[in-house]
Amino acid sequence: MNTTALIRPAWTPATIALMVIGFMVFWPLGLAMLAYIIWGDRLDGFKRDVNRATDGIFAGCRKASYRASAHTGNVAFDDWREKELERLNEERRKLDEMRDEFDSYARELRRAKDQDDFDRFMANRNKPTAPTVTPKKGGKSGLLDD
Repeated sequence: MNTTALIRPAWTPATIALMVIGFMVFWPLGLAMLAYIIWGDRLDGFKRDVNRATDGIFAGCRKASYRASAHTGNVAFDDWREKELERLNEERRKLDEMRDEFDSYARELRRAKDQDDFDRFMANRNKPTAPTVTPKKGGKSGLLDD
């Protein structure tokens, strides 16, 4: 995966300049930029975990508010609505699990590709270099018929 963003968690000229400017303006800004450069690649997973945790915490509040405001007076409709909401929540849970499985699959593919690239590099690196051919008497190299 190629990242081409100007500001990304890496030691690029833009991030270094922002870090220096941050330290000159207000030192916590420079420190925050330094932390982003070093640990910014972990933010995606952290953000996803925080979102799931808050969704889990506030799911009970949503259910309570749905139940409090959802009563229409028609018991059959309310029961149907409740079952549909439970079904949708189950579908959401299944989709989240499938997304997690795909993320781990994609991560494993990237790891396997990186391993393959590394193995190819090491194989090429360890190959003996072709011996140099000295020209024969008469000016011909001996490699090709001139």
